[in-house]
Amino acid sequence: MKKILIPIIVLVVLAGGLYSLFAGRYNKAITLQEDAKTAWSNVESAYQRRSDLIGNLVKTVQGAADFERSTLKEVIEARSKATSVNIDPSNITADQMAQFQQAQSGLSSALSRLLVTVERYPDLKANQNFLNLQTQLEGTENRINVERNRYNETVGQYNKYIKVFPNNFVLGMFGSFDEMARFKADEGADKAPDVDFDFK
Repeated sequence: MKKILIPIIVLVVLAGGLYSLFAGRYNKAITLQEDAKTAWSNVESAYQRRSDLIGNLVKTVQGAADFERSTLKEVIEARSKATSVNIDPSNITADQMAQFQQAQSGLSSALSRLLVTVERYPDLKANQNFLNLQTQLEGTENRINVERNRYNETVGQYNKYIKVFPNNFVLGMFGSFDEMARFKADEGADKAPDVDFDFK
């Protein structure tokens, strides 16, 4: 009986070791990868909220008959461009991320110009709908930043997991675990912007 039991125990230990080496690492990598994809979806959701709010903001601002149409047109065009850039979360590359960020930065810039231009319109600034939308936009910008940070943290965990030994060796055998791109600050974001309230 002991002679039969020892090989069975050895086989069970060996099977457990192989599971831990291969399936355990594979399953952990899949879990981290899916968490990163979910984090990306949350980033997109925050940007979608901003896009939806901008539509309402534009309609409210259009109500000001003498408001500069060119400023509104820039916001509308930037919003359209930003919503047209889509990324497949299962294959996020640095180039795709740069393209996405460029489109979103264009929208942020146009929106900033719109909000600065509003300073010239006391009736619009006093409009309760506009004030509510402006507050919601500010909150949404904070949400976007939080979601981008969470995405970067999640991607960092995934990228580290697939790169460390022996994970890199074991997961390399499956060939389906590539490094995911992180959000990076826009070029020049480390410098304080010039603010000019001279409307002459």
